[in-house]
Parts: sequence; structure tokens; C-alpha cells
Amino acid sequence: MELSCGRPAAALPGMEAESPGEDYESLPTGASLSTHMTAGAVAGILEHTVMYPVDSVKTRMQSLQPDPKAQYKSVYEALKKIIHTEGFWRPLRGINVTMLGAGPAHAMYFACYEKMKRTLSDIIHHGGNSHLANGIAGSMATLLHDAVMNPAEVVKQRMQMYNSPYKTVLECIRTVHRTEGLGAFYRSYTTQLTMNVPFQAIHFITYEFMQEQINPRREYNPRSHILSGAIAGAVAAAATTPLDVCKTLLNTQENMALSSVNVSGHLSGMANAFRTVYQLGGIPGYFRGVQARVIYQMPSTAIAWSVYEFFKYFLTKHKLEKRAPY
Repeated sequence: MELSCGRPAAALPGMEAESPGEDYESLPTGASLSTHMTAGAVAGILEHTVMYPVDSVKTRMQSLQPDPKAQYKSVYEALKKIIHTEGFWRPLRGINVTMLGAGPAHAMYFACYEKMKRTLSDIIHHGGNSHLANGIAGSMATLLHDAVMNPAEVVKQRMQMYNSPYKTVLECIRTVHRTEGLGAFYRSYTTQLTMNVPFQAIHFITYEFMQEQINPRREYNPRSHILSGAIAGAVAAAATTPLDVCKTLLNTQENMALSSVNVSGHLSGMANAFRTVYQLGGIPGYFRGVQARVIYQMPSTAIAWSVYEFFKYFLTKHKLEKRAPY
């Protein structure tokens, strides 16, 4: 997910920015590619893993025709029931493939975003901040991020499902590849991209609005970043839940649900997924698991924002201190 955008210059607490291009709100121009990648990888891994058990619940609650033993009324009830009947570690199944995907996906996202943002800004606005450049850079970075993350999402969600036939990540990868082909890992790619565009738009608009209200000076303020990130994540998550339900159906290829509407073979395409969800659950079907999705996304985005903002603050402060005369 995108965690950086051009904002007005703001000085570090207790310091004056040396120039508009060296403020805290943008990583230092001298920051290396590895710095962007490290910051992104750490933020991405934490974002996806800290609330992973709730993500497992979300996947199950989005099931259109769940097994009677896997029907839940709340996130707490679901977690309690899963741990009691399937074992303490069951909600964490698939977390390893998520970490393997999130690290490089977010590392490449940040590296691509920062490089393209600067290059396009030089072309469009002669080195100044350009919202158009930010938007194009974010879109291109999302294409790269989702291309890496989508296969991990497919494996993760299949391992999260109730009565999943897969015991290990490798078994899941091999079985899906053998029975459904390589395309199965990208069946929900277009849906994922379609979901991420409005998600990011709502996310950033809400985050920036909250920052204007509670942190107008744009100083490094962990509380404001955490609160703004949590609210932004919640609003964006709730609004894009219908697309997430469709993505889950495409990833899991839920057999009972597809057979009940006479879908033979494998379901593909966002339009077909939307139609199938409506056939099985009507309008409420598009919002299955919305509670779990919001509960998962709030701390996830709060963690991601706070980690990335900390990296920006730390790196900028370190750079300014090195320049300061002794």
C-alpha cells in the first residue's frame, strides 16, 4: 500500500527545515534505494502480520456458503471457536507465505514509487511537487506490488479456509499449479487492482483530512499518525468490502458456493464474481466479513503509517544532525 505523498513543507519539532526539499514529510533526497526498500519492507511485513488472525477470520466470514461448523457471528466468537476446535495455531496458518510476499512486494512498491515520483516531478513540475506525478507513480507502484503479492494472497486465503485440504504452503502451491495452472495465482489480479484504486483514494483523502485536523503543522507526532491511519484504514476498508468479497471468491474458488449456482470449472473475471456473489447473497453478500475487515485494517494501516513516518523522521533528523556544526 502507498504510504507517501507530497505534502506541504513542515519542520522537525525543535528544528527549522533547511530547505523546502529537505523537510521531514519527504524522505531525504540522499536516501538510498536500500533505505526506501527497508522502510517499505518493515512497514509491509508488520502491516500484514500483526493482525493476521483477524485476517483469517475475515476470509472465513466472507465465505458465501460456509460449513455449518464455520459460521460465526462476530470476530471474537470466530477466533474463540477456531482455537477451541482447530487448535491454538490455526488462525496463523499461511502467515509465512504472507511475510514472504509482503516484504519484497512493499520493498519494490516504495522503491518504484519514490524513483518514479522524483523522475516524473522533474518532467512535469521541474523538480517541484506534482500531484499528477504522485498519482502516476502510485498507480505504477501498485501494479508492481500486486503482481508480487497476488500469488501470496491466493495461497494464504486457501490455507485460511475451513477444512483446507492443504497442510503446508508448498503443498498448496504445487496442487494449485498442477490442477489449475499458473493463471490461478493471478485470477483475482484485476479485481485486486480495481479494489486498490478506490481504497488508496479514500485512504489518502481521509488520512490527509485527519492530519489537517489534528496535526496541522505536520510535525512528527506518532499519536496523530496512528489515529489518522486507523481511521483512514477503517473508512477505506468498509467502502471497498464488496470488491474484497469478490477477490476472496476468485482466490478460494469456493466449491460449495460455485456448484450451487451451477458454475462448472473455475470462476474467473470480476464481472462473473460480482454476479455470483449477488446470486448467492444478494446485496448483503457484498458486505460479508466487513466487521473483520475493518478490525483488521485499522491497526494494520496505523502500524504501517507510524512505521513509515518514523523512518522518515529518523532519517531526516539524522541527516540534519550530520549537517549541524559542532
